[in-house]
Amino acid sequence: MKIAAIDIGSNAARLLINEVTEPKKGQPEFVKLNLLRIPLRLGMDVFSNGEIGEEREKMVIDSMKIFADLMKIYNVEHYRACATSAMRDAKNGDHIREMVKKTSGINIEIISGDEEASLIYENHVAETLDKNYGYLYIDVGGGSTEMMYFENGKMKYKRSFNIGTIRLLNGLVNETHWKEMKDEIKTKIVGKKPITAIGSGGNINKIFSLSKTKDGKPLSLNMLKTYYKEFSALSIEQRMHKYSLREDRADVLVPALEIYTKVMQWAEISRIFVPKISVADGLVHSIYDNLQKKRTTI
Repeated sequence: MKIAAIDIGSNAARLLINEVTEPKKGQPEFVKLNLLRIPLRLGMDVFSNGEIGEEREKMVIDSMKIFADLMKIYNVEHYRACATSAMRDAKNGDHIREMVKKTSGINIEIISGDEEASLIYENHVAETLDKNYGYLYIDVGGGSTEMMYFENGKMKYKRSFNIGTIRLLNGLVNETHWKEMKDEIKTKIVGKKPITAIGSGGNINKIFSLSKTKDGKPLSLNMLKTYYKEFSALSIEQRMHKYSLREDRADVLVPALEIYTKVMQWAEISRIFVPKISVADGLVHSIYDNLQKKRTTI
């Protein structure tokens, strides 16, 4: 079975195509066939002007045509396309969704921050980790940061904050926003067990790769602070040259590291696992789970 997920974020749009195999015994296996990322940067328009400009509107429409063609080539049987913070906030979001539907046939859903948080949780990473800890999922995007706290096999808390890398780059996050996040963490993310973080998103994945940390091993808060200090001292061009980064990654790494380090400090967390999961991965899992539920009810 081939399943695709389209995640239209504030920084980039991604198409993930997976093949799901179902062995007679054991869990289904999700094999990545293709992952295409296009840096649309919708948040650059929306968070400053309230709408997606003509140039980026065309980029969205053209990108969805390419995604539709790829899904056809791969014979994708089931898909879901979701848009998050930037499209949620855009005055012309509904118009663009209509244009995409008309030109490519793709139906884009605009999802809430809470549903975005739930999709990260769909990867079920915490369920495979040490039960002596509580786990805080932290997903940093261009427009928002999603957090979920997981303890004793249950989700205890989830919240989406309008603090993201593109918003920070545009100077749209103030002390009131930070204070709200800090107060929420201090009062809501409390448990009887020590807490470990689980990080998701392109920025923490890139830091993990740069650090040469072995898969399955965590990054320390001190390491993130070191990278934050090092990157902050460099211009975007210097970061690109020194670390072989694309421009659309080099500029957002610093605000992303600021968010991760603040959240971890406020929650008194010293390490973060980076299992390389995403909203798109969660979408694929949720599509599969829903198909399984339909099978069992027939």
